[in-house]
Amino acid sequence: MSEPIRWQKSSFSGGNGPNCLEIAHQDDSVLLRESNTPTTVITTDRAKLAAFIQGVKAGEFDHLLD
Repeated sequence: MSEPIRWQKSSFSGGNGPNCLEIAHQDDSVLLRESNTPTTVITTDRAKLAAFIQGVKAGEFDHLLD
């Protein structure tokens, strides 16, 4: 029997509101979902997530927040 998925929210997401992205890992996969639609899950791998996070840290997606 596998362990239950343990979802994590950012401390910057505003607590328990409905506008949160949540992340978890299961085996070699990284799982992403929105707290207001928890049954819709995006699956990726650690290397792709690492590349995305590097882009976020470099400001490559800042234009999406304007």
